[in-house]
Amino acid sequence: MTVDFDTRAFKVHGRVQGVGFRWWVHQHARSLGLKGTVRNCLDGTVEVAFSGSAAAAHRMTQLLQACPAPAHVDHLEQLPAPDDLPDDFQITF
Repeated sequence: MTVDFDTRAFKVHGRVQGVGFRWWVHQHARSLGLKGTVRNCLDGTVEVAFSGSAAAAHRMTQLLQACPAPAHVDHLEQLPAPDDLPDDFQITF
């Protein structure tokens, strides 16, 4: 059985800083077996990049759009997929 892999990257716009959003992303990404990173940006957005099974990547994308309060996602801006990601999922600064 072959597992399809998918790599995705997004800039997350909305109320996503100072509300535990990076920690929430980290928890869900790890539970889905994804590798990648999440970090705050100076413009108030959060960048997230991840890779894993196509099903897990799809589920993480859905979760990003439906994050819990007090965070609120206005929209996801798709970014070019990175060439290199860590072997686990990390919060970077």
